[in-house]
Amino acid sequence: MNKLATLHGKRWISRCYSSLSSQSLRVCVVGSGPAGFYTAEKMLKAHQGAEVDIIDRLPTPFGLVRSGVAPDHPETKIVVNQFSRVPLNERCSFFGNVSLGSSVSLSELREMYHVVVLAYGAESDRVLGVPGEDLEGIYSAREFVWWYNGHPDCSDLDPDLKSTDTAVILGQGNVALDVARILLRPTTELAKTDIAEHALASLQESSIRKVYLVGRRGPVQAACTAKELREVLGIKDLYINILESDLSKSAADEEEMKNSRIQRRVYEILSKAARSQPSHPISGQRELHFVFFRRPEKFLHSDDSSGRVTGVRLEKTVLKENSGSGRQSAVGTGQYEDLGCGLVLKSIGYKSVPVDGLPFDHHKGVVPNIRGRVLSNTHTEPLIFENGLYVVGWLKRGPTGIVATNLYCAEETVASISEDLDQGVLTPTLPRPGREGLQQLLDSKGVRFVPFNGWEQIDLKEKSLGSLKNKPREKITRWGELLKAANRESVTEQ
Repeated sequence: MNKLATLHGKRWISRCYSSLSSQSLRVCVVGSGPAGFYTAEKMLKAHQGAEVDIIDRLPTPFGLVRSGVAPDHPETKIVVNQFSRVPLNERCSFFGNVSLGSSVSLSELREMYHVVVLAYGAESDRVLGVPGEDLEGIYSAREFVWWYNGHPDCSDLDPDLKSTDTAVILGQGNVALDVARILLRPTTELAKTDIAEHALASLQESSIRKVYLVGRRGPVQAACTAKELREVLGIKDLYINILESDLSKSAADEEEMKNSRIQRRVYEILSKAARSQPSHPISGQRELHFVFFRRPEKFLHSDDSSGRVTGVRLEKTVLKENSGSGRQSAVGTGQYEDLGCGLVLKSIGYKSVPVDGLPFDHHKGVVPNIRGRVLSNTHTEPLIFENGLYVVGWLKRGPTGIVATNLYCAEETVASISEDLDQGVLTPTLPRPGREGLQQLLDSKGVRFVPFNGWEQIDLKEKSLGSLKNKPREKITRWGELLKAANRESVTEQ
């Protein structure tokens, strides 16, 4: 942002200060996913005088509940009914189409609000750092999930599902299983969900018949949950391949299973599936292969100039116990094998991105914090905190957990805010312009935000379009169309 814009913003803020008489606690939550909504809900309940504003760069709220939860998991999305009641509180407002950084800076928010809680999650991806990672036909699982869920950033992704019969998914967590399920599930079943229309059309023409789920470690260490695993194994008329030799357990494996009910259940389900499957698939049957003890060494491509991926070179691994941690790491053996494919999806983890003025741990991909309080510097004693700045959700703890995990995460952060208020660390008696300041600042920059009733217009439109196709909704997947549906068609996307 240039100096003139910053000066302009500060003038708006100072003008708002002079117009304030009585003052309540002004809180801004950046990000409207589960972590953001739980935080707003808890703040409104805990502090009766607080005004809470939620901002999001998208015109639509709900974060990964809308763009991350698989379309065939409607029960998980029911939580939006609870979230939708939060902005109906007169002390709460939603500001969609407002991007932290370009629409408003972190320093401007901190000047306008007593409390800023960052809940914008993880919108980037970890990288493998192996040769060929930028070949055509290789995508992150996040991009693919956003594509089939109708996220406007990925509506033009257009993965080629017709030129190959084999897809390799690197990773064996829940997101990897979601992606495998969407590739393999009958499209007649997906057609009844809120899957994006462009994704459904592509899947209906898909040639993919074999999906390989590749993990560095063994079945004992598979990072998925039993529920997700049972669901993918239960796909109609699907051949499952799990090598019995991969199921042998070491003493260290037994110890891991003893300490984790989830790992024990996952291993039991995989063992049962391995025993109950025929030795070969029936002709034309779709196949799901679990490949354990392998890690990608490089991506292969054809000799022509297409630049497309044609396979993955995998290194065989063995497990080595980390001293004292109780965990086992995969170590390469120097033995390699090639797995041919025309589509690769990397499900190796999401990554948060920093913004100007925010302390950030680039190695862990999180904001350094203690119970949600942002640390200025982790290398000093005593510890120094960023006054009035907090984090919640994936930005706070890393990209782990389920939707409900964010409830406990939000409760902890809100408890820290309450403690800081009680101890006088935060001083809400000092006037801050809050909502009025934000509205005027956005107006001064020509940013027309989408309020919650704008989202309600999008919601009505999507449900109306969906009813014509016997779907719960037909998602609007492009920025311009979303803004038009919200009656904000003259807004530029953030």
